[in-house]
Formats: sequence, C-alpha cells, structure tokens
Amino acid sequence: MEQTIFSQIEELEHEQVVLCHDKHTGLNAIIAIHDTTLGPALGGTRMWNYTTKNDGITDALRLSRGMTYKAAISGLNLGGGKAVIIGDPATKSEALWRRYGKFVNSLGGKYITAEDVNTSTKDMEYIHMETKHVTGIPKYMGGSGDPSPFTAYGTFVGIKACANTKWGSDELSGKKILVQGVGHVGQYLVEHLTKAGAEVLISDIDEKKLKETVDNHGAKVIAPNEIFDIEYDIYAPCALGATINDESIPKLKCEIIAGAANNQLKDEDIHGKAIREKGILYAPDFLINAGGLMNVAAEAYGVYNEDKVTADVEEIYNRMHLIFDKANAENLTNQAAAIKMAEERIAAVGKIKSVL
Repeated sequence: MEQTIFSQIEELEHEQVVLCHDKHTGLNAIIAIHDTTLGPALGGTRMWNYTTKNDGITDALRLSRGMTYKAAISGLNLGGGKAVIIGDPATKSEALWRRYGKFVNSLGGKYITAEDVNTSTKDMEYIHMETKHVTGIPKYMGGSGDPSPFTAYGTFVGIKACANTKWGSDELSGKKILVQGVGHVGQYLVEHLTKAGAEVLISDIDEKKLKETVDNHGAKVIAPNEIFDIEYDIYAPCALGATINDESIPKLKCEIIAGAANNQLKDEDIHGKAIREKGILYAPDFLINAGGLMNVAAEAYGVYNEDKVTADVEEIYNRMHLIFDKANAENLTNQAAAIKMAEERIAAVGKIKSVL
C-alpha cells in the first residue's frame, strides 16, 4: 500500500514541508526541512520531470533527510533540507527562479538553498535577486561558485579510502571503474579517476554528456541497460538514486560501491544488508558526496577559503575509515553505522542547546 505524504513526513520525522505553486511562472516546488538541531537547513534545489507530484515530494523528503546526516557527519553546524522543482529543466526561466526565491525568502533563513541536479550558478543568481538565503552563487558576485568539483573530489577521496580498506592500497591505477551518470559531478570524477590511472567506463542517458566525457577523457561508453551485465572493480553511481535494489543486487559484479548519487540504496536496511552479505564494500552516500555541501557551507558561514574547503573535503578519507571500523565493531552495515554516528552528534549537540 502506498504511503500517504503525511505518513512519510511522520516516519522520516520532518520539521516542515512547504508546497509552492505559482500559476504565472508554472512553478511547482517542494521545500522539505528535515532537522534544524545543528543549524539552518542547507540543501540544493533540483529540477526534474517527475512522473507525479507525489514522486517529487517523496524525493524531497528522502533527500532532505540525507542532508541532515550529511551535515552532521561532516561536522557542520547545519541542518538538513532539500527542494525539488517539478518540471522540464528546458523550460526554466528568470521569472520562475525569482518567484521560487521569494518562497525561500519567506522561510526567514530556516532553509538555505544551492545547486543540485539541473540547476546552475546562474539559477542561484536569479534566486539571489529575491533572497540572501542562497549559496553557490557565482564567484564574481562573491560566492563560492559551482560546488560540483568539490562533490567530485570528495567522492574521489572516498573511493581511494574504500580501495585502501578493500585491497590494502588506495592506488587506483588499472582498476576498472564504472561511473553511472556524467553530469557536472560525474565528469569531474571521471577526470580524477583517469588521472589516477583507472580504466573508466561511463554510462548516461544523455548522449551529449557522453560525447563530452569521451572527447575530454577517452572513457568507454556502456549502454544504460548493460551496466549490471559486465564486471568491474568499482561501481560509482552518480545519477539519481535507488540503483541498488532487488533487481540490480543479484547482477552486481563489483567489489566496491562508491559514488556521488544520493539515496543509492532503495531500502537502506534491506539492500544495505544484501550487499554486505555479498561481500561488497559500500561507501555511505551522504558521507562520500559531502564535499559540495562543505563548499557551500563555508560560503554560508561567510568565511569562504578554497584551500580550507579542500582540506576539509580530504577528511572524507579518514571519516570513511571511522565508519568502516564502527560498522565492523558494532556489526552494522556501513550505512547504518554512518546514520548512527550522525544521529549521535545531533543528539549530543541538541542536549547542549537545550540547556539554559
């Protein structure tokens, strides 16, 4: 039986969910604020042609919960939020973004937005015309710019940590790695992996992005319907979520899953256990892809320094090992161990804040 929207909100324990509509611009958006114990909710806005509006709401709820854990496990004093705009990215306009900016502004800083799938620094510039509660604005405006390079670099660092745990060395030369999804983050990740000497395979539904990646890095293209039919060392999902599911797990022929996509496990408990039983090392998604959040967080704090952000992103390597150790010590899946670590920090800080 399909869950109602309110039952999902209750189950995932969201603080606030805002539905936004404007008939003049065609805006239909959902802003989901999961938890603000550590600070204001910071999370990107994605634009996608969801099959139904309920699908968009479900995605916003799942993504915002992940942002809470991402901020907590990264040591950031921020809460978790996310927004989705339902529609064709080809139809976005200045008016739509500015109207959306007014909705963000109406929350009074409880939610701060940034880039995500199918959104750009230019879109953030339009939002900034209506609210100060936006990050990832262009560098020429004093912002930190596109966070994608930092998301990709953090994912690369996380992959190396996984390799070190699995094979005793973080050397990636000669390793066969499939990157599913070569948008902004995926392309930057392919660049890092190629420079590290890996044999990179790529897959995407966008032929233009595939051509750009092949032209720039010489990667081999795999058809989307064939990605689970071949063997490789590492599977790096960098598109939409839930690719680790009942159908894909029996077909997986890899030793590591480590990618930049959010919500990679369709069911965190069931599928987290299934890949563990299969001997596949899994990098918790909200930890490995936290580099972009670290970048826009520094901008939100008002103390942006690129070298400091880069050093912070490199700490993903050590945090990954802490999670693996915790999972082994407490007999948990890596995802469960990461969630537990994030929740422990939220609970501890929450108690401090409650003291008068």
